[in-house]
Amino acid sequence: MHDVRTVRAPSMPRLAAASLAGTAIEFYDFFVYGTAAALVLGPLFFPTFSPLAGTLAAFATFGVGFVARPLGSVLFGHVGDRRGRRPVLVASLLLTGASTVAVGCLPTYASIGAAAPLLLLVLRFLQGLGLGGEWGGAVLLTAEHAPAERRGLWSSFPQVGPAVGFVLANGVVLVLSATLTEAQFAAWGWRVPFWAAGVLAVLGLWLRSSLPESPRFLEIGDHARVPLAEVVRDHWRLVLLTAGGLAVGYAIFYAVTTWSLAYATERLGVSRTVMLACIMGAVVVKGALTPVAAMLGDRFGRRPLCLVGCAAAALWMLPMVALLSTGAPLPMFLGFLGALLAFVTMFGVIAAYLPELYEPRVRCTGAAVGYNLGGVLGGALTPIVATALAEHSGRVPWGVGAYLTVIALVSLGCFALLPETRPVRLTAVQPVLE
Repeated sequence: MHDVRTVRAPSMPRLAAASLAGTAIEFYDFFVYGTAAALVLGPLFFPTFSPLAGTLAAFATFGVGFVARPLGSVLFGHVGDRRGRRPVLVASLLLTGASTVAVGCLPTYASIGAAAPLLLLVLRFLQGLGLGGEWGGAVLLTAEHAPAERRGLWSSFPQVGPAVGFVLANGVVLVLSATLTEAQFAAWGWRVPFWAAGVLAVLGLWLRSSLPESPRFLEIGDHARVPLAEVVRDHWRLVLLTAGGLAVGYAIFYAVTTWSLAYATERLGVSRTVMLACIMGAVVVKGALTPVAAMLGDRFGRRPLCLVGCAAAALWMLPMVALLSTGAPLPMFLGFLGALLAFVTMFGVIAAYLPELYEPRVRCTGAAVGYNLGGVLGGALTPIVATALAEHSGRVPWGVGAYLTVIALVSLGCFALLPETRPVRLTAVQPVLE
């Protein structure tokens, strides 16, 4: 058994940096697909559809990645609870990186016909499968090394990774959009961000190659034989409540970063460059404030911040769509920023909150399944539903704002039913809901 005191302190900055880098790379892979789905995948892979139907079809393949994420949580969670957190980090990064590069090499409908969208669907599924395992491994390896009084802060670094990955993905697309013609971007430019994923995956594997195993995992004397079975039998209510609570965060994030990009460029005539700049600016602020929210969680508790974030989201969704409908850069940026501030208030503490809710022997499976199931509820459907609702609205898509408000209220109710956990030692049996 490892002496935690001799491993934890000197390793925390390195662990946090490696976890952040890895999640940034994997979320880069995931987000670059979402940006491409909003901008070019419809015409390239679904050319026989109308523009609206093509966008919906592209968003449907986008949603498949979210459906795969809970399955990835089960698969990699089993490995994480049986074999350790560290192997999950390597395997999930390899799977996500390889499938992302393959998307960039995929022939379009014009070259191979109906096989093109089918292969796109398969590769998107594999992306989601890998990302479903990434979050649990990265967060637990950090959280289980961290001291209890600073667990929120250290665990927040993997949560900064999605913002970094999003800025990387959209930054590459933004540069390509600004330097290539529409014809060049459609012909080959959209592939470049997918090819870049291979270089980033190699970098991530190098960073993670020497990470130590979680001392908390090494302390577990009796590993669960089938972690999913125990989670379903003993913690099913906890999984459903955490998934319902997290749904609004996913809905907000993908309404801002994916649906609004397609809506503003197609319906409002806003340039792709302007939209990407507005969204990226808001995401940068969100990423920078994630550790601040985590420190507040260490000070005031996880649950209060989740409740505040949900309430703020419920109040801001209608103003956000009104600001978006102006098509002007500053109002759109402010609308996105307000939404993502509500988001980060919740998600800044989630990386500490979810591990604290589950007992150690099923923590990798339970926390990851709850986290990624929330993605199905909030992330997979939002771009599709929002696109359909906006099509039947006037210039201001009030229906989208109402839809997001309802999700925020449902999530508020779910968090209200969850217990507070701060501070707890992750070696102890957690105050779970039975």
